[in-house]
Amino acid sequence: MRQPHPEMFDMSTIASSPLDTAAAAALLFEAHRSGRPVAPLRDRLARLDAQAAYAIQEVNTQAWLAQGRRLVGRKIGLTSPAVQAQLGVDQPDFGMLFADMAVGDGEPVPAGGLIQPKVEAEVALVLGADLTHERHTYADLIRATAYALPAIEIVDSRIEAWNIRFADTVADNASSGLFVLGGRPVRLRDVDLTACAMQMHCAGERVSQGHGRACLGSPLNAAVWLADVMVRCGRPLQAGDIVLTGALGPMVAAASGRSYEVFIEGLGHVSARFA
Repeated sequence: MRQPHPEMFDMSTIASSPLDTAAAAALLFEAHRSGRPVAPLRDRLARLDAQAAYAIQEVNTQAWLAQGRRLVGRKIGLTSPAVQAQLGVDQPDFGMLFADMAVGDGEPVPAGGLIQPKVEAEVALVLGADLTHERHTYADLIRATAYALPAIEIVDSRIEAWNIRFADTVADNASSGLFVLGGRPVRLRDVDLTACAMQMHCAGERVSQGHGRACLGSPLNAAVWLADVMVRCGRPLQAGDIVLTGALGPMVAAASGRSYEVFIEGLGHVSARFA
C-alpha cells in the first residue's frame, strides 16, 4: 500500500497525537521545511525500532524525490564505538544525500535552513562503478572507488536539543544536514585511509582530531557495511554516488560567523564557512 505524502496531513492534529509511520514522517518533513524541531519520536510511536525508523526515512525519501530532489549518495553515521554504546546499538546507520545538500569548499554555508548544526570531518568516497553484490569485500570497494576526498559533514537534527536515540536519528535521515567536499581527488592507492590523521581548526584553535581508525577501524569497513545494506534495501550504490564514510573525530557545534578548516593526511584540506 502506498504511504500518504507528508503534505497530506493536518500538522496541528499530528503535533499532539500518537504517531504511526506516515504521521511521524510528516512531522519530520514539516520540521525540515519550517526549521522548527520536534519532540523525540520514540515516546509517541507504539513501535519505533530500526525497521520502523527506516520506513519513516523511506517515506520522506520518496516524498523528496517526488519533489524533484536528486539523490547523489549516502552518509554513514554512528561509526564511533563510543557513540554506538551511548545509543545502545552495535551497528552504524545511513541516510540519503541529495544534490541540494552540497556546499562548495570554502563557500558560505547558507544562513537559515539549519536548526542546530554540528560539523564532522570525514573521508568521502566517490564511486566509479555500481556495487550490487550481496556481500562486498575491500577489493570490491577499492575497485569501485574512483577517488577519495576530504569532507565536512554538517549534521543537523530535527529533534529538539539533539535528544536522540538510534531510532530518532534514523527516522530523521540519520541527522543529515549539508556536506562539503574538498576539490582535489585522490586515488586510494595514494592514501592510507586507516592510518590517516585528521585535525579540525576554528579561529586558529584545534577543536577536533582523530584518524581513520576512529571510523569502524577504517572508512573502508564502513563503506563495505553500507554497500551490503543498500543491496538488501533494494537501493544499491551506483557509479557516481558519494559516500560519506563517518566521522574521524568528535563532532563540534557550529557557530555563526565561524570557519572550520579540516586537514586529513594524504587527502588535503576542506573548509566550511558559516554565514
